Amino acid sequence: MQVLVVGGTGTLGRQVARRALDAGHQVRCMVRSPRKAAFLQEWGCELTRGDLLEPESLAYALEGQDAVIDAATARATDSASAYDIDWKGNQNLFAACQAASLKRLVFVSLLDAHQHRDVPLMDIKACAEDWLMASDFDYTILRGVAFMQGVISQFAIPVLESQTVWVSGSPTPIAYMNTQDMARFAVAALERDQTIRQAFPVVGPRAWTTSEITQLCERFTGKEARTFRVPPALLGLMRSVTGFFEASLNVAERLAFEAVTGGGSALDAPMEASYEAFGLDPAETTGLEGYLKEYYDTILRRLREMETDLDKEAKKKLPF
Repeated sequence: MQVLVVGGTGTLGRQVARRALDAGHQVRCMVRSPRKAAFLQEWGCELTRGDLLEPESLAYALEGQDAVIDAATARATDSASAYDIDWKGNQNLFAACQAASLKRLVFVSLLDAHQHRDVPLMDIKACAEDWLMASDFDYTILRGVAFMQGVISQFAIPVLESQTVWVSGSPTPIAYMNTQDMARFAVAALERDQTIRQAFPVVGPRAWTTSEITQLCERFTGKEARTFRVPPALLGLMRSVTGFFEASLNVAERLAFEAVTGGGSALDAPMEASYEAFGLDPAETTGLEGYLKEYYDTILRRLREMETDLDKEAKKKLPF
């Protein structure tokens, strides 16, 4: 199958591209900067330059394709509003797919998007879902929550380096998922007719609070974590200030997401029906505890090897 991956350089998109290649598909990735996406070409993907905000660039990207997996989202460094990037991008992509008579579309959304319409990114995902459901596309919607890769920068590294772990809001259990596992669902959908015109939760095996994640990091590193809970009033002030300036509007919209991740309501969902529909084994899904353990085992082993190499170099410089 000829598969176009949109957002192939992102945290999820690169895993989707690799999984699709492993599954035997011919993969084309539409990227804004082919030079920065050379690693995708090395894996075996075809690269084409395109931008969701440039409708004329989408025609060639979609030419000859059988399906699209949309894993694109605005970057944290983008200055424009998510409505200007994600929503307009979705509209352009959907319109281009219609023009190309391409109907099979796998769309990565967010869990409970319709319950948080006051949060820009959730509102955009909810609008995109509604549009797809009213269309004649053979869509599959994957409703994720948060990726384990984000836990590394927020918790694992600060604890290892004795830095402060910043958390906000009320303790909210979140069912983090490894992007590799999310990619398995995205690619499996292409071969499973029972997933067509359906939406599924795709979340990790268990929901974890920030305190539980911090305790895991402490156990694996042997260090005591320093945590600071940011007052909601301070976050509200920061959102007001950043929202006042057009250049920081994207930052303000991302701060609004704290209402979801720090709202206290568990971000989790039953996964039995999802595993059955996609034909996947839940035992193969990565758990957060195992993910963090593997990360720390790798990092700590490298640190020990570096210390050993430094000791050897120091001994060579001794005059006796």
